[in-house]
Amino acid sequence: MTERLPLNTAPLPLKLKVEDYLALDKAGAFAEYAKTELIEGVLFFMNAQHRPHGYVKMELYDRLRDGLRGLALRARLLVEVSIAIPPHSVPEPDIVLTTKPQGSGLIPLASVLLIVEVADTTLAYDLGAKAQLYARARVPEYWVADVSGRLIH
Repeated sequence: MTERLPLNTAPLPLKLKVEDYLALDKAGAFAEYAKTELIEGVLFFMNAQHRPHGYVKMELYDRLRDGLRGLALRARLLVEVSIAIPPHSVPEPDIVLTTKPQGSGLIPLASVLLIVEVADTTLAYDLGAKAQLYARARVPEYWVADVSGRLIH
């Protein structure tokens, strides 16, 4: 005899794990979308980046690169790479400073020294949900570059 579910049982959303997301990506499930992120098990399709966003991102990259030059820091800046934050997140921040820039797969969380998100239309999200995600993951430094406000949080 099979057990019946109560009639008032509401469907629950599916919370993807990092390995589920990677398998779906490898199988081409997101091929029609330019970029995706997995945040707390929820799949997000990312908007196109317009010139103000791209300009601020590259200006920050150049200035950070120049500022790090000459320091005895064994780390490298990367642009738009995915970070593994198990069990349910694979964000793709605009800039990452990592001690493990080479290798296969996602950037390991333990190697991340700095994450920079550039916010043109996503300021509230980057200062809210993304900030909470990175804080829980114990990312040592997180910046949000506010394009229209012309400041870094």
